[in-house]
Amino acid sequence: MAETGAGSILALGVLAATVLLTTLVVSVLALLAVGRSVASAADAAALAAADTASGAIAGYPCEAAAAVATLNGTALTRCAVAGLIASVSVLRHVNGVDISASARAGPPPG
Repeated sequence: MAETGAGSILALGVLAATVLLTTLVVSVLALLAVGRSVASAADAAALAAADTASGAIAGYPCEAAAAVATLNGTALTRCAVAGLIASVSVLRHVNGVDISASARAGPPPG
């Protein structure tokens, strides 16, 4: 009689472990998706800066990059323009984690 209900306790333990593991996996996958989104925001900001540097868009390259980064939910942390080549870095803070990405855009070499 001492082992009566032991299966129920074991089932609850397995269920709790499954819920915990699922929550952890979903959180990590969500951060990976946000990381991809931040990389896309960096690409778009670099393209905006390069287009502005080339004269295709009116304005200042780093201001254009900052505007595009803001529209994509990130903050521009670095912007450098050398000739027609723009290099940018962006940052997004999600659930206590800083996710950053960098990108470079300009005409092809050669």
